Amino acid sequence: MSRTDSLEMGELTDTAFYILLSLVEAKHGYLIMKSIETMTNNQFSIGPASMYTTIKKLLAAEFIELYKEEEDDKRKTYIATEKGIGLLRKEVERRKGMIRHAEQILK
Repeated sequence: MSRTDSLEMGELTDTAFYILLSLVEAKHGYLIMKSIETMTNNQFSIGPASMYTTIKKLLAAEFIELYKEEEDDKRKTYIATEKGIGLLRKEVERRKGMIRHAEQILK
């Protein structure tokens, strides 16, 4: 299954999950990458190419939107939409279920 298919099915890759989670508050690209590194204690990082490819997919699916474009330095700021927050909440529950399954098997 391709990554595009997972998003269409309402499931997030780790990259999409962390980008969407970081965009609960508006951020531009570099700040998205840095906030993900901070929230994960540098255990997860996203490169620019992967980040912007994922941002394009999240924009197309209307899970995030352009918040504003800085005219002085051409930075684009993004924020999660209500649809995106709803998907994020569903994804958290889905992942909790996966953890429960693993804990039952790995006792």
